[in-house]
Amino acid sequence: MMELYSSRLKLRLIDSADLNAIHILHSLAETDEFNALGIPEDIGETSRTIDPWIVANKEAEIQSYTFAIEESNTNQFIGLFGLKLGAKKYRRGEVWYKLHLDHWGKGFGTEALNRVLDFGFDDLNLHRIQAGCAVDNMGSIKVLEKAGMLREGRGRQLLPLKSGWSDNFEYAILETDERKKA
Repeated sequence: MMELYSSRLKLRLIDSADLNAIHILHSLAETDEFNALGIPEDIGETSRTIDPWIVANKEAEIQSYTFAIEESNTNQFIGLFGLKLGAKKYRRGEVWYKLHLDHWGKGFGTEALNRVLDFGFDDLNLHRIQAGCAVDNMGSIKVLEKAGMLREGRGRQLLPLKSGWSDNFEYAILETDERKKA
């Protein structure tokens, strides 16, 4: 099984044993605020959401990685991290992440993002990695910018959030850009 390590974190491909932890994460109003997925009605809905992610993680040539983020010293599940690859010709990927609110503000998001950027550029030979986030999601904006991603634009009313349509900031980093290790 693929695992990525940083100083405080282990990122490993999710499996069905992660269902309960992911359901709890997806059920938090705080985590859902800037997420278009919505709060699941029950654990069955969470299972239907993550089943394709688990299948994708088992493909011979993975095109969409979904990692569980764990604290390495405790193996405690603290969130999810995704990397979806585009067409090979473009050598592009897109990242997303979601952390349990008990672990916000501790640098875990930036640390996980830096590790996935290293994986994308160094191991997968990507040229560009991009991300998007709601314009009011200050926590995610800080994570993206601390890792050296640059804001490239703003998509108008792109995200259907509970609070209504939200604009989305588009971020990206190139293999030739300076990466920050915050």
